[in-house]
Amino acid sequence: MRFNFLKRTVLFSGLFAVLSATAVAQDPDNTYIGQDINTITTAVPFLLIAPDARSGGMGEVGVSSAPDANSLHWNPAKYTYIDGDMGFSLSYSPWLRALVSDINLAYLTGYKKLANDQVISGSLLYFSLGDITFTDIQGETIGNFRPNEFALTGGYSRKLTKNLSGAITARYIHSNLTQGQEVSGSATKPGNTVAADIAIYSRHDLEFKNMQGYFAWGLNISNIGAKISYSTNTERDFIPTNLRIGPSLTLDVDDYNRLSFMIDINKLLIPTPPVYYLDSVDGNGDDVIKFGKNPDVSVPAGMLQSFYDAPGGFKEEMHEIAIAVGVEYWYDKQFAIRGGYFSEHSTKGNRKFFTLGAGLRYNVFGLDFAYLIPTGGQANNPLENTLRFTLHFDFDAFQKQSNK
Repeated sequence: MRFNFLKRTVLFSGLFAVLSATAVAQDPDNTYIGQDINTITTAVPFLLIAPDARSGGMGEVGVSSAPDANSLHWNPAKYTYIDGDMGFSLSYSPWLRALVSDINLAYLTGYKKLANDQVISGSLLYFSLGDITFTDIQGETIGNFRPNEFALTGGYSRKLTKNLSGAITARYIHSNLTQGQEVSGSATKPGNTVAADIAIYSRHDLEFKNMQGYFAWGLNISNIGAKISYSTNTERDFIPTNLRIGPSLTLDVDDYNRLSFMIDINKLLIPTPPVYYLDSVDGNGDDVIKFGKNPDVSVPAGMLQSFYDAPGGFKEEMHEIAIAVGVEYWYDKQFAIRGGYFSEHSTKGNRKFFTLGAGLRYNVFGLDFAYLIPTGGQANNPLENTLRFTLHFDFDAFQKQSNK
């Protein structure tokens, strides 16, 4: 069995959001071989796609931004500072439309306060990869399939002190990419695994040049979980465990105007592919590593190793850090304008883009919109013209209207 070529490219390349091509590097003495572009790839990368339009319009920041219904994805510890008692949101994004017309991401999330210092939350993230045509070795069609992946998440958030809150989540992940078809002589199956997030959020009120506001910072280690497998053999892949940390500053310019500035710093806590000796194997037939560390380790070991295992040393470790900056302006808590920028090193995925967004709140409902503008001079960028839409539902406002 094989996939249609274009769809296969989308599935195994576009899906992983690796926008740069791999280049092989060989030393002058012909002793080792590695990669100039050493992108870290994982299974189920859809878990790191920004699902909502608010953060999507601010350069994909969110670890310390003002809390909303979508905080479960970015930092669930923020929920303890949210104004409402209960809320929901539904987000939708046509994904990689520059390549294929039928890949979509949908996100449903909500929260409920148990008390002033405790909040529970839940979400469903669903990723459809469109229609795939399966063919045999002779190129004859043997069936059509719509691969899909989803993640179910539940979270609990609690205030620890006046200015500090924490949260934990549990997540079930299901990934069905092949419908049990045989690939390269191996039987395949849907991948299933579980994961958790650990998050903290701190917020302090301040006054700056007669303006009231607050400074906040957040940290979220997401997708700490078991490896996943799509076949009956023992090979398993890491899921995208990610460290996200960053500060924000929010200022009330006057009674009607609010301005926020945010920075997110991201790093995958996954082993970096090493550089191997050329034509050299050990007693087990495995390639011998010249630079870097063995990536075939446990999840806890891989998380720790990810801080010092890059074959290029400290310089390459710094390349693995992606930075996002965002700004948000609100007028009378009813209309918002947003902007941001996301930058990832060219050897680690090469995602570089500006984002624009807008938001509107009216009584019970709210609507957010975001648009992505890729940079970096890459022609036919798969992220080009990415749109995101989010619909908010404020249950408190609904109850107030019902009681009138």
